[in-house]
Amino acid sequence: MEYNKRESTEGVGFIRLQILSVGFDNVTMDEAVDIAVSYIIRGERCRIVTPNAEIAYQAERDKELQDIINASQLVLPDGVGVIKASRILGTPLKEKVAGIDFADQLCKRLAQTGHSLFLYGAKPGIAQAAGAKLKEKYPGLVVAGTFDGYAPEEEAIKAVNLSCADALFVCLGSPKQEHFMENNRSVLTPVLMAGLGGSLDVFAGAARRAPDLFIRLGLEWFYRLIKQPGRIGRVSRLPFYLLDAAIRKKRGKTDA
Repeated sequence: MEYNKRESTEGVGFIRLQILSVGFDNVTMDEAVDIAVSYIIRGERCRIVTPNAEIAYQAERDKELQDIINASQLVLPDGVGVIKASRILGTPLKEKVAGIDFADQLCKRLAQTGHSLFLYGAKPGIAQAAGAKLKEKYPGLVVAGTFDGYAPEEEAIKAVNLSCADALFVCLGSPKQEHFMENNRSVLTPVLMAGLGGSLDVFAGAARRAPDLFIRLGLEWFYRLIKQPGRIGRVSRLPFYLLDAAIRKKRGKTDA
């Protein structure tokens, strides 16, 4: 079962902007949710990825990950670093579309449309707790099943398919979640799959997001670093990513 090419999507008008080696879709949060729901309604297969600057920087040096991201039907700019890079390159994206906020808003819409959702990933018990809290927040949301990210993939795939869910949140962290969706796209039955990192931990209440002030100032990455100093290696990719954008922009001007 192959994914339809993005150009074949009917009734969906959005532009993909090339930011270094990754193409990001120039959409607002509302537009992203509308596009996702439209895929489900039409029954047209859709893979959604949510790269931040760290993942995009890794994709610069990992051609396989880069190809998976660029072949996805919806690529959302999850992080202020991507937005800054787009501005440096002179191709500004409309806004940051954080994966966890997108997931939250999509759950709200699924509760309205009656389409079902499967939650996959995180430690044992987290996906189940996340599902319970999401159903409490959005009455009518159908959580068809949950599965933790530590069991064998074969068992997870079987559980997903038996649930007959319309949408699947894959929360295994990058690049594992992107490879899972790509490697199993021919056997997984949900119409829509979205890679959403640590979203289940936040939905379950096992992890906290940065305070609103940090988010508004584009410093959510700094808050995470304070809480998890071990992330320094990943966070250090951000300045290098922006430097790559600045160098690319300068080279473009020189070539012109």
